[in-house]
Amino acid sequence: MNVKIRKVTSEDKNSIASIFNYYVKNSFAAYPENKVGDEFFERLISVTYNDSFYVIEDSNTGVVGFGLLKKYHPAETTRQTAELTYFLYPEHLRLGLGEKLLEVLYSDAKSYGVKTLLAHISSLNEISINFHLKNGFIECGRFKNVGKKFGKEFDVVWVQKFLE
Repeated sequence: MNVKIRKVTSEDKNSIASIFNYYVKNSFAAYPENKVGDEFFERLISVTYNDSFYVIEDSNTGVVGFGLLKKYHPAETTRQTAELTYFLYPEHLRLGLGEKLLEVLYSDAKSYGVKTLLAHISSLNEISINFHLKNGFIECGRFKNVGKKFGKEFDVVWVQKFLE
């Protein structure tokens, strides 16, 4: 498999929606129950921290994942904190691609002066929780029973990693 991580372009919008929609329909990784449309890409662009938005591209199959940094909060007093968001097609999990994407996002975060990274995860998404814990994140908060999808209630688990 020949893959590269590159900056997102507008040509990636359908691929990004397709990846996200896979998780909308098949898992608790994405919170919505209804597929996203063209507006999803523009929404992601609008919340991206500087230009830290990437795709993972396989030379054979095209875009197989994406990830970005988002500002945690619009107040300048929280500029040292950012959120991570990333999704990869399931067949590309556990191949080290998530860790490679994290390294790119860590590098961007450090260059922006970010000291703390956050992510929020459905409590029913054990794969993502374990991935974050394996990569140095710690659980720092949990909102009980704030979501319901596929007839099941779930918590939102917040994880945190300090970059210094």
